[in-house]
Amino acid sequence: MLDRLTDLILFRYTNQGKDDNSNSTPYITMGSIVWGGLVRIGIIIVVTWSVVEYYDLRDYWMIPLLLIVAFVIYPASRQYYHFTGRIEVMQEETLCGSCKHFDPTSQLCRVFDEHVSTTYIPCEGDSWEPLSYEERS
Repeated sequence: MLDRLTDLILFRYTNQGKDDNSNSTPYITMGSIVWGGLVRIGIIIVVTWSVVEYYDLRDYWMIPLLLIVAFVIYPASRQYYHFTGRIEVMQEETLCGSCKHFDPTSQLCRVFDEHVSTTYIPCEGDSWEPLSYEERS
């Protein structure tokens, strides 16, 4: 549990190359991006609150905002771009990517409620239905 929390805080999976489309359970999802941002912003708030109270630094309110941008917003945006790029590749490479039951935000097949990867297709192509022209945009 502690290792998983540390990985979420530091975004280690992208740096180590462990997150690709062949894993049956994705390491990086929208939930992990949001959870990592919430944990980091919570840590920043607690630390800056205690430092401001201890040293009476109420005039330096811009420092916590810069910390939030540097340690929350920037890593989360980088992680989101990595996530969306990986989803685009999955939509081009797999049969599930062109199915109307595929949910790209959670990498799930809505019919079977299972994660999709390049090595695992939940329905094995039996429940595949093509996206209509209106659903593609």
